[in-house]
Amino acid sequence: MDQPERAATPAADDDRRSRPRVGHIQFLNCLPLYWGLARTGTLLDLELSKDTPEKLSEQLVRGELDIAPVTLVEFLRNADRLVAFPDLAVGCDGPVMSCVIVSQVPLDQLHRARVALGSTSRTSVRLAQLLLAEQYGIEPDYYTCPPDLGLMMQEAQAAVLIGDAALRASLHDAPRLGLQVHDLGRMWKDWTGLPFVFAVWATRRDYLERRPRIVHTVHEAFLSSRDLSLEEVGKVAEQAARWEVFDAELLERYFTTLDFRLGAEQLEGIAAFARLTGPTTGFPADVRVELLNGGQRGPKA
Repeated sequence: MDQPERAATPAADDDRRSRPRVGHIQFLNCLPLYWGLARTGTLLDLELSKDTPEKLSEQLVRGELDIAPVTLVEFLRNADRLVAFPDLAVGCDGPVMSCVIVSQVPLDQLHRARVALGSTSRTSVRLAQLLLAEQYGIEPDYYTCPPDLGLMMQEAQAAVLIGDAALRASLHDAPRLGLQVHDLGRMWKDWTGLPFVFAVWATRRDYLERRPRIVHTVHEAFLSSRDLSLEEVGKVAEQAARWEVFDAELLERYFTTLDFRLGAEQLEGIAAFARLTGPTTGFPADVRVELLNGGQRGPKA
């Protein structure tokens, strides 16, 4: 009699795979973190999956990815199962340019008004809600919809947008339509004096336990890719401008405005966000962020 087939275990799956499953956000803000991988050939060592921040976060938590960028809110909600990569994030220390509130009226007039929330990032949405509540004392009527400024403005007084849609809206559409643009990174910095982190790179704790050398190698590859990209940021911007509506000069300004670090100041910003939002967002106010190898770069494979 045939023996019943045993269900595959995560460890067995790891043994059959030669490359780690790694997520990639399909936004311009992550291009400098991946551009150098292609230059060095490291990209060939990864099984890359492209998607939105929200979907990549879900895939990492479900075990469908081994390493991925994860939005800050989802990382904090799953901090007991994830380990963050030190010195690697997408954030800002002041303006961010690509996380904005676009409004038809001053922000203090949005109480009870309809505000459309782009559906691609829970972190930016939660940050916008926090800033409007704490800085302006208002409670808008929020609803979620696709991140299309034209459609949003047909039904709402304001909209929260992130990523490439936010860049297009704030730099092209909003000025043409006479709309106000409020940069969430600048608002947070003015209020707290701290940097803000929108997404971190993380691995599942169980994968790290099984494949520590691979995790450390991927971490080092991303750090090297980021450093190379920022050294040659003009080239990165020129190449990106070939397929984007933005010119190379603007893209270079954008790439150098973003903060790709995750150090002591960024962790302080994360802690402040957790204290302010944790109890109403699904994670402890004092949630602990564990860093790979205690915050030190790991050994090379």
